[in-house]
Amino acid sequence: MLKTLLRGMRPVPTLLIVLGVLLTAALGVWQYQRAQMRLARQAQIEHAEQAPVIALGTQTYGLDDVANRRVRVTGRFLPNRVVYLDNRPRNELPGFYVVMALQTAPDHVVLVNRGWMPRDLRDRTAIMPYPTPEGEVTIEGIAQADPSRAFELGHGGSAAGMSIRQNLDVADYARETALPLQPFVVMQTNDTGDHLLRDWPAPASGADRNYGYMAQWFGMSLVLALLGLRLAYRRGRRLATTGNDFKRA
Repeated sequence: MLKTLLRGMRPVPTLLIVLGVLLTAALGVWQYQRAQMRLARQAQIEHAEQAPVIALGTQTYGLDDVANRRVRVTGRFLPNRVVYLDNRPRNELPGFYVVMALQTAPDHVVLVNRGWMPRDLRDRTAIMPYPTPEGEVTIEGIAQADPSRAFELGHGGSAAGMSIRQNLDVADYARETALPLQPFVVMQTNDTGDHLLRDWPAPASGADRNYGYMAQWFGMSLVLALLGLRLAYRRGRRLATTGNDFKRA
C-alpha cells in the first residue's frame, strides 16, 4: 500500500495538500491557545471578584488597581451628568442602562452604572421617572473598564452631548464634561431604593467559540490529509495497472 501511495504522489499537488494540512492544523492550534488565554482571563476575573472589597477613598486609582474588584464608594450623585445607554434589552424588553456621575470629592468623580430601566414603547426619547438618592450615598459594585458595550456601526450613536447613546467611553466623557473622572465605572450591586434592576450578566470567557473553531480547523486538516492520501492511492493503483498491462503487451 505504501508503495502504491508513493507511486501516486505528484510533487505539486502533494506540496499543496501538505501546505493546506499544515495551515489548517496551525489555525486549530492557534484557536486552542486563544481558548486557554480566555479561560485564564476568566479565572482572573472570578478571583478578583472574590477578593476583599476595596473601599475607594479620595485618591486617584488606576484601572489595573481595581479592575473586576468589588468596591465601595461614598459620594453624591450628579443628576445633570447622566447618560442612558440604549439597546440594552432584558427578557426581550427594550431598555436603558442608567449611567450617572458620583462626586466623591471636590476633585474626584466616578461613573456608576446604576442599573436597567424599561424604555417607553411609545416614545424612545421619553425617560421614565426614577428616584435618585439625595445627599451622600454609599455605592457598592464591581469596577469595570466601561459601563457596557454594544455593537455599533460608526460613532454617530454615541456622539458628545447626547443624553441617549449607544456606548460611553470614560476617557471621552471626561474630556466632554471636564469632570475629573476615575478611569473606570462601578457596576452598582446594592439597593438604594431607585427601583432599577441590577442583575448583571456574568462575564463569559468565550472559550467555547474558540473550541468550536479549533474543531473546524482540525477537521479540515484531517479531511485534506485523507483526500490527499485517497487521490494518491487511486493514482498509484491506476499507474500500477497501466504498467502491468504494458508489460503483458
